[in-house]
Amino acid sequence: MTFLTIGHRGVMGVEPENTLRSFTHAERSGMDALELDLHLSKDGALAVMHDPAVDRTTDGTGLIAEKTLSELRELDAGQGERVPVFEEVLDAVRSPLQAEIKDVAAARALAEVMLRRDLAGRVEVSSFHDEAVAEIRQLVPGVRTALIASRWEGDVVDRAKAAGAATLALNIRRLTLEVVEQAHAEGLKVIGWVVNTQDHLRLARALGLDGATTDFPEIRRAGRFTA
Repeated sequence: MTFLTIGHRGVMGVEPENTLRSFTHAERSGMDALELDLHLSKDGALAVMHDPAVDRTTDGTGLIAEKTLSELRELDAGQGERVPVFEEVLDAVRSPLQAEIKDVAAARALAEVMLRRDLAGRVEVSSFHDEAVAEIRQLVPGVRTALIASRWEGDVVDRAKAAGAATLALNIRRLTLEVVEQAHAEGLKVIGWVVNTQDHLRLARALGLDGATTDFPEIRRAGRFTA
């Protein structure tokens, strides 16, 4: 079984998260795929940032949705890095990407880019929101999708199937063998997040997960040798 290691916001444990510096480092580290987050700016750009506000990860304040791309470009996202847009990440690295969308509006903007650049084979789209997963599947034929959950009820596998997701991305701290086996029985892959310790890596392997999202490049190397 192939065990995928996904770089979380690049390798945010050692680089400023969701920056080109972080993504290129993750690619050099041999990550199988790179995860990033997308929000729409005031003027409709797909800004790569996790939070709805810029306060935590830049030297600015305020909501992404209330700033133009030009205003976002003025911010320092860490070590002199600027807030990238989705297409800049596409051009900066060659790795497969997992793009997390925060709402249906972002899904529509992402779909436009994916169709224009024929990205269904390279970009998997993920979201905490069932409706965003369903929306992107309608807009982009053949797209691979993942439903993310931190806390969930017993219907999480049914939710993923109803939304058309092929993968469940679940919090490793709450993941159980029962959920993994149920998902696998329905043909779904299961990814654990965030796997940053040897104990969590061993747990991911013991649960039979298909992969793990991590903040650290060392987990990629350790994963090859963990039974």
